[in-house]
Amino acid sequence: MSQQNECMRCGACCAFYRVSFDCGETDDIAGGMVPLHLTVKVNGTRSAMCGTEKRPIRCQALTGQIGRRVSCAIYDRRPSACRAFLLAWENDIGNSNCDRARAIYGLMPISHF
Repeated sequence: MSQQNECMRCGACCAFYRVSFDCGETDDIAGGMVPLHLTVKVNGTRSAMCGTEKRPIRCQALTGQIGRRVSCAIYDRRPSACRAFLLAWENDIGNSNCDRARAIYGLMPISHF
C-alpha cells in the first residue's frame, strides 16, 4: 500500500452513502462544527449533508474526481458519520462498506492494492 491511504483519494463513499447525523452537530448550535449551509434537515433531530439526501448521491463538500483525486472541503469540520466511517485497512482492518461503494465506481477494493 502506498504511504497515503487510498481512501483519501477515492471519495466513493461520499458519493454512495447518505451522510446523516444529529442536528446538534451544525455550526448554528453551540459546539457544532458542520457548516449549516451544507446540510439539510431530515427530520426534527437528524440532518444530512447536502447532496447525500437524494439520488444521485454526491456530498457537496466533496471536491475532485472520484477514484482519482478528491478531498473534503470541510474535513476538519465533517460530521460524526464521516468520522466514524473507517478508512480501509487503517490499523489492518478492512471496510466492506468502502469496498461496496468503490465497486459502484468500478474501483477495486483497497485490500487489492
